[in-house]
This record gives sequence, structure tokens and C-alpha cells, in this order.
Amino acid sequence: MDRNTFTGLFLIMIILAGSFYFLRPSEAEIKKNKEIERLDSLKKAGVAPAVKDTVAKTAVANSPVVDSLALKGPFGTALTGTASTTTLENENLLITLSNKGGRISSVQVKGQKTYTGKPLILFDGNQNKFGLNLNAAGKIINTNDLYFTANKTGNTVTMRADYGSDAYIEYVYNLKGLSNKVDFKINLVGLQQVIAGNTIGLNWQTTLLQQEKSIESEHRYSAPYYKYVDGDVDHLSVSKEEKEELTKGKIQWFSFKQHFFSASLIAKQPFEKGSLEVKIPTEPGLVKFYDANMQLPYAHTANQAYDMEFYFGTNKFSALKDQGYDLEKQVDLGYWPLKYINRFIVLPVFNFLNNFGWNFGLIILVLTILLKVALSPLTYKSYLSMAKMRVLKPEMDEIKAKVGEDNPTLVQQEYLKLYKKAGVNPLGGCLPMVLQLPLVMAFFFFFPNLFELRGESFLWMKDLSTYDEFIKFGVKLPFIGDHLSLMCVLMTISTLIMTYFNNQTSGATGQMKYIGYVMPVIFLGVLNSYPAGLNYYYFLANLMTFGQQILIRKMVDDDKIHALIQQNKARPADEKKKKSKFQQRLDDYMRQQQQAKK
Repeated sequence: MDRNTFTGLFLIMIILAGSFYFLRPSEAEIKKNKEIERLDSLKKAGVAPAVKDTVAKTAVANSPVVDSLALKGPFGTALTGTASTTTLENENLLITLSNKGGRISSVQVKGQKTYTGKPLILFDGNQNKFGLNLNAAGKIINTNDLYFTANKTGNTVTMRADYGSDAYIEYVYNLKGLSNKVDFKINLVGLQQVIAGNTIGLNWQTTLLQQEKSIESEHRYSAPYYKYVDGDVDHLSVSKEEKEELTKGKIQWFSFKQHFFSASLIAKQPFEKGSLEVKIPTEPGLVKFYDANMQLPYAHTANQAYDMEFYFGTNKFSALKDQGYDLEKQVDLGYWPLKYINRFIVLPVFNFLNNFGWNFGLIILVLTILLKVALSPLTYKSYLSMAKMRVLKPEMDEIKAKVGEDNPTLVQQEYLKLYKKAGVNPLGGCLPMVLQLPLVMAFFFFFPNLFELRGESFLWMKDLSTYDEFIKFGVKLPFIGDHLSLMCVLMTISTLIMTYFNNQTSGATGQMKYIGYVMPVIFLGVLNSYPAGLNYYYFLANLMTFGQQILIRKMVDDDKIHALIQQNKARPADEKKKKSKFQQRLDDYMRQQQQAKK
């Protein structure tokens, strides 16, 4: 097997491995399929399946049986009551508070709709649980089980659960106008002799409701996030169930992040430690289940107060940045250095273009043009290097025929001599493309996480933040899914055409000539479920690159390149010229291989 054959097979193995990685089913899909199979088997057996419902379980947990002894214990008078709600509302939010637990039971983000056109509800009812865990008079009390007395004054609601005379737990909620933040204050009054221990627990559980067209995309970009006071923003896994203990320092905030929306809790006095957990429900319409348990310091004072803030709203980068505390770092802009490219180059340019009030399809077009103009010097150098290699191709074929294919080491050594005489760098066509790669990859993270594209249409694409359905199959097919995206198909066709013309330019032959056609087909399956805005950008980039190559081809004369190469070959070798360490090692390696062959 010669070197070219081995290289081709190796690249094919990499492509196949990458396709298995990107196209493997998520943990949520595996669980969902197993649940469907279980229910089908029970139906065939004539057995009524037990309903596995996270919401129902939560509802049961929120309705404990109260006995007479409990009524005489700590907060006994608050264990019974009649459920009622109170609302807080401004231009951005509609908050519903329940006297059962004194908690926020529902949040509607006003001005936003789900993919079906319904009001956007972050969480609702028994799918949300919030409360303190207290060791009061030797008994564990969860305030989520207590009935509070509500008192509303203007945009402020006070919830109080009495322990006894001048001893109570109080929650104070305040919603200001034109804000996505809810000021939240916990007051523990007269309980210094009742509560045991130096910490109290705060528990928040919620189940995310599906908001977007693609449940797979919501799984892909949803996770609990958190920030240590002296650390950076981090998150749990987006692809699997996970629980993490947060013990590396005090915790500034944690957030239940969805694809385009978040519910966050910011502590003015940081949490001592805590834990976060994410689970993936199998029920349709539910994205993920989050559970946060945090520890607050308790100093046993007559009036212990904790100041906090809730944030309920969009994951628009600028909106999160305005809240402070580095909340904007929840927006996944890619790995290093991609996130810096997106944050400090791509995003500012996008925001500048957005100020003109153009359609987002036009903004992506202009953004692509600016990018291609900025990278045009690298594109020119890449094309010129490939043209030089194409001109040298006949001489390389002569060397290969003269030496013989059974001696690849000597063939490569003769190739290096030819490159040196002709003044041609065989990697000259690859290096400019490698330098462009970070920008190309940066857009892979930028467009799927760009809130501004949500609900925005262009041409036949009704929503640039999700896929466009050119054909809907009705069933999920292997590799491609349950639909076919027209923009993804156009992107794939344009990539195949680009590959053909690149092969013509570089003079690629053999297996290397066909390997380039495999990757676009692989990405057809990968990117078919990605946002139409991303595929639209890749399609435009291919068209513009093709146009650049046509223009450069008219500027580059192969005859002149050939004449220049012949001039370089005719120059006397400068033996005194010091070789680079890389060149010296390469020559030594070739010499050793040749001696071993002899």
C-alpha cells in the first residue's frame, strides 16, 4: 500500500468516525425510544401502562397528608389553607405567585411566542418547586409545603408564613417597570432560637417546556449554568443526565438555561455551596428537568435577611450583559479561540449592521461579503499555491514514473528536491485555508445561538433560527431525519461544485480526488436539522468563494507561473544558505530511509 492510498483510507476513517459521532442519537432520544417500546409492549400484552409523569409526581409531592400532630408542630398553622394566586406584571413579564409555598408558580415572557404561536411560559404550576429547607425545633420543614399569607402593595407582593408570635418567614417580591428582573428578599424573623445549624437550604426545581420547533436543538443548547464568585461561568452537560457538587467556592448565581430563554437566581450574599442536577424527561413537550440545592449561611440573628434577584427573559447577548454578573456568558459562542472571534469581531459587526433595520437575510449576506473581502488575500495565496502545484504536476508524474511506485520514500525525496528548486511550498495552499478555518467554525456556534434570528423570516425560510422543511417525511429516516431542508440541500450542492473546481485547480488525482466529495454528503445529514440561517451563510460563502476563484483565475496566468518556476530552477543553489531545523530534520529522515531501503 503506497502513501497516497494509506492517506486516503486514513481520511475516510476519520470522516466515518466523525459521522458516527455527530449523527449518534442523543441520550434523550434513546430514553424516549425505550419508553415508547415499553408502552407498546404493555399495550400488546393487554396491560394498562402506568403513567410515568414527572409533573404528576411533583403534584403528589406538593400535596402531603397533614396529620394532627403536624398541626401542633413548627409552622403547624401554615400547613393547611386554600390555594390562591397573586400576579405581578410589567411590560416584559407576567408573574404568578402562589400562596402555597409563597413561590413564583408561573412566568410568562411578554412579547414572545412559542413556535406554535402560544404565549411563552417558562414554567407553570406544579412543574416548578421553590422553597427553604429548615431544621426547625428538631423537624425538617420545607416552605414549599406551607401556606403563606399574601399582601400586595403596588408592584410589591409580601408572602408570610407564621411560626408564632413575632416569628415568621417572609418573602418579598418586587417587579419594576421595563425590567426582566424580580427583586427577591427572604426575611427570617424571630427564628434564631428555632432554626438549628449554621446554614439553611434553598431548593429550586423546574421542568422546561418546549418552546422551539426542534426539540433536538433545545436539548443541544439547554443546561444548568452557574458562576463562582471568583471564577468563570460553567455549566453541566448538555447531552446527558448529570449531577455536580459545587464546592470550589462561594456561588454567585445559577441559571436554568433553555435554548433562547433563561430563569436565573442571583444571590447578593453568595451561596456557601450547592449542587445542580439535570435530567432528560421522556414525555413529549418537556425539554429537561433541573434541580438546584444551595446552602445559605445562617447567623442566628433576630432578623436574618437575604437579598436576591430573579432574571426571567431572553438569551439575547446584549440583554444578558445588561443584567451584569457575566450572565451573557451563558450564550455559547464556541470554544477558545472561537468565542473571542464571535464576541469581539462577529457580534459587533452584526450589531452594527442590525442598526440599519435591514432584513436578517440581507444582514447575513452583507456579513458574508465583509468576511470574504477580509479573507481575500488568504484566498488568493491559496489559489496561487494550488496553481503552482498544478503546473508542477507533469514533472512530478515524470519523477514518479522514473523512480517507480514501489519506492515511495525516494519519490517523496525527489519531490522535495523539485519543490526546493522551483521555489514552491507544497503546504502553501493548505496554510491559508487553515488560517480561515477558525472564522468558518466560529459561525457554526454564532448563528444557532443568535436570539435575533428567532422568528425572523427570509424568502421561503419562515424562521432563520431553525430548519426549513422543504420535504417532511412523517417518519424519522436514518441519517437524514424526518425532513429535508432546502437550504441545506443548496449548501451541499454548492459545496460539491466547489470541490469539483478545487480538484481542477489543484490537479488532485486518485483517491484524494474523491475524498472531498464525501464530507459534503456527511454534513448534509449533520446540518439538515441546524438553523436555516447557518446553512444560508455557508451557501453564500460557497457562492462568493466560487466567484473569487473565477476572478483570481483570470488574474493568474499559468504560463507566467511556469516561466517563473523555470527561472527558479535555473538559479544556482546557494549551498551556504542555512537550512531551517525542520528542513534539516526532513532531509536527515529521507536520507536515513533511503539508506535503510538500500
